[in-house]
Amino acid sequence: LARSLVGTEGGAFIVYRRDRMTSWLADQLRNDVPWPQIVTQLIAAEGLWTDCPQSNFITNAQIPDEGIDENQLAGRTVRAFLGQRMDCAQCHDHPFDPRWKQPDFEGLAAFFGQVNVNIGGVTDVEMRDREPVEYYVVDPGHEGEGRLIAPQVPFHADWLPTSGSRRSRLAAWVVHPDNRRFERAIANRIWGLMFGSPLHDPVDDLPHPDDSTEPDALDLLGKSFRNHDAKLSSLIRVIAASDVFRLSSEEDGLETEEQYLLSREQWAIFPLVRLRPEQIVGSLNQVGSVRTIDQDSHLFVRIGRVTSENDFLREYGDLGDEELLQQVGTIPQALLRMNGKFTREAIRTELLTSATQLINYSPTDQALIENIYLTCLTRYPSTPEKEERLQELNSLHTDPEDQARSRREFVTDLYWTLLNSTEFSWNH
Repeated sequence: LARSLVGTEGGAFIVYRRDRMTSWLADQLRNDVPWPQIVTQLIAAEGLWTDCPQSNFITNAQIPDEGIDENQLAGRTVRAFLGQRMDCAQCHDHPFDPRWKQPDFEGLAAFFGQVNVNIGGVTDVEMRDREPVEYYVVDPGHEGEGRLIAPQVPFHADWLPTSGSRRSRLAAWVVHPDNRRFERAIANRIWGLMFGSPLHDPVDDLPHPDDSTEPDALDLLGKSFRNHDAKLSSLIRVIAASDVFRLSSEEDGLETEEQYLLSREQWAIFPLVRLRPEQIVGSLNQVGSVRTIDQDSHLFVRIGRVTSENDFLREYGDLGDEELLQQVGTIPQALLRMNGKFTREAIRTELLTSATQLINYSPTDQALIENIYLTCLTRYPSTPEKEERLQELNSLHTDPEDQARSRREFVTDLYWTLLNSTEFSWNH
């Protein structure tokens, strides 16, 4: 979720701390803080980026030696919180949607025109040298002071409060109870995070809510979301309890790709999609440990996890805030999973790795095979799988040609096979 708010880049040195931002967001979600309250804190944040972590939403747009990029904040706000792509309206009217005009985008950017970032943190400066601080746009090819832009919203100006700071007024407009775009946007994003594929793709370019005369799935989810205090926990429970979330990615009778795509489009099956890179490396890290790796793990374990994740993403590639964009896997990515150090470390049979502990503490060959499947795929092996693996393992003791293969080598081979299976790296 943090990727949609601040992306994955490091940002400006000193004034931006992504780790503080993500920790704060995790605490807000853990404490079940309503989403409108979280969004309001992000848009209207004031304070130091360390003591007031939500202010990193603002400092993420800081350009060294230049100041805040108001256009970046305006574009991020409508994409993340309203599910609308208006970025191209920064320079010209939207080429595909006549409802978005350049003045709409400029008016949104003006709400961030009084933001000031200094050693004391993020503040709003309304007056400087006894003159009001205003937002100006300098058109390409024109030098000078630029055009004065007043803060304005692209629709329903009646939702905008008449008092308060510019950013607090914008935040109130974004989260307004009648703003269907707000609830539809978060419903679509949470659906996408849970299914690996959003209801509407791209996740941040939704159709206008008034385009349809009948409420769609996002309207129904959004209404339920609002009726339950706009808490993400309630939205997640509703989606998890739905029939479609419990569907299999397989269906009898799907003989052609066209039939599969039609069933997927109609949500008649669970979408089969690739795991995101951070999910893959997180799974590899967990496979290498018998104990669950989470925020309660030892400090050294958590540091090791963060380090390995960063290294993996650097080599594998990271989609950043386009995390729900489906792309075809590449040969280098496949080779990294097959032969990279991350897989080697996950399957090594030494020290206190999960593979070694399963070898030492599984009472029977059958238990060993079952435990490996549970560790890698979180399921028991099917009867044919179990019989084949048992036969393979038993041959180590009876077939002279296999005497060179040790029990540890068998475990390593099985780990490697499962970790490179489609089942391990795809959401299904």
